[in-house]
Amino acid sequence: MTALRRLLALFCFVAMALGAASTALAQKSVPLPSEPLSSSTPKDVHTRAKLHTELGSLYFQNGNLIVALEELTIAISINPNYAQAYSTRGLVLYYIKELESAEQDFQRALSLDDKDPDIINNYGWFLCQIGKERDSIAYFQRAIRNPLYQTPEVALLNAGACSIKIGDLVSAEDYVRKSLRFSRENPQALFQLATISYKLGNYDAAKKHLGDVVRLSDPGAEVLWLSLRVERRLSDRLAESSLAAQLRRKYPDSPEYQEFLKGNFE
Repeated sequence: MTALRRLLALFCFVAMALGAASTALAQKSVPLPSEPLSSSTPKDVHTRAKLHTELGSLYFQNGNLIVALEELTIAISINPNYAQAYSTRGLVLYYIKELESAEQDFQRALSLDDKDPDIINNYGWFLCQIGKERDSIAYFQRAIRNPLYQTPEVALLNAGACSIKIGDLVSAEDYVRKSLRFSRENPQALFQLATISYKLGNYDAAKKHLGDVVRLSDPGAEVLWLSLRVERRLSDRLAESSLAAQLRRKYPDSPEYQEFLKGNFE
């Protein structure tokens, strides 16, 4: 929140000049606010667009999608050629289920900068979410191969998750283990390894990985649900019952608990 306050203070004069950004979440395209004063230098334009994009990203990370969308749309109105703003807005549009507009933003971002590994990774992630997992892998690989990519572990984990979706468990495990070279105790990577082990029938390994996940983070519904199914496979009814009670108490409205109630253990 401290970072948010600093950025908000920095943007005060910009917000007063621009006014509220007009957004239409129910439409298939996102309208742009009025273009700001044209007397700015190219450097000023880039800086202002970058700052609005960073602020939009912070709002996005904090779950405030409407304000994030407004800030990113302002960034694009300031600099219609700023690729990062389109890429980040594409992610926001995905979460508000504006898939056509999200696709347009990703394509625009790639047309402006088709070598930026963050943009490439974001588009791969989007493809994976909309059922184009096989297409997404090529984008993750492009990002991973870029020597300037500062967070290759992100694309590696995304590639692992999408490989799990299409049943390519060998590739999935390879991607995840490579990601662990950058962060040996990443709960997300360890959860993916547990998922892979479970699908391969290696329940003891899955239990070990899940134990590490719980040690490193507060287990969410996904972790509890997989742990429950692992204990069921290992015939530990006491542990299974305990996990079921935790799932019911902490996440009664989760899809995982609904699957438990239906008896869909696979």
